[in-house]
Amino acid sequence: MQHPYDVYEDKCPTRAVLNRIADKWSLLVLDCLQHEPMRFNQLRKVIKGVSQKVLSQTLKKLERDGLVSRKAFATVPVTVEYALTPLGSTLTDAVAGLAHWAERHMDDVFAAQQAYDIKQA
Repeated sequence: MQHPYDVYEDKCPTRAVLNRIADKWSLLVLDCLQHEPMRFNQLRKVIKGVSQKVLSQTLKKLERDGLVSRKAFATVPVTVEYALTPLGSTLTDAVAGLAHWAERHMDDVFAAQQAYDIKQA
């Protein structure tokens, strides 16, 4: 099937989407949301090292791209929950595969880096 977009073209809008999905914070947010909706502070607790500002920016960008939905509940204080949209759910296998590939292969990456560094010395 022919697509009207070509990721190899420098002006193609798919580049912006790929940039967003490949961002480490986006990847981690999408992976966290694959099983259930989560509140902002839950996400922040699970994704160690992300600042409040960066998490907020990431969620807004993912919402704008149609990958994450935001639902506010009329509580005091207001409770906000984030979930994957149907479009975002199409990414779960790819996102989980990439995120957890790093966990499974980190020792191999470290070994390759060490071997490279030794050859370069």
